[in-house]
Amino acid sequence: MKIICRCEDITEEEIIQKIKEGYHTIDELKRVLRVTMGLCQGKGCRRHLARILSRELGIPIEEIKQPTYRPPLKPVPIRACGRDV
Repeated sequence: MKIICRCEDITEEEIIQKIKEGYHTIDELKRVLRVTMGLCQGKGCRRHLARILSRELGIPIEEIKQPTYRPPLKPVPIRACGRDV
């Protein structure tokens, strides 16, 4: 068993299963598995995920659409969001 997303504890086998079920983009896999949604926001697993998609779908890695990331650019504790309200 190979862990791909350490933050969310997602394995390569789980990712491959979802690809076989019809989830063919990083955004789709993110929605169903939470892959790339942990503390690192995909910095540790996004490239691995793209490689798996490329291999399993038989398409060049350059054609794997990367998700758009939005602020905050670094993790912010929830308690920091309510200070100035």
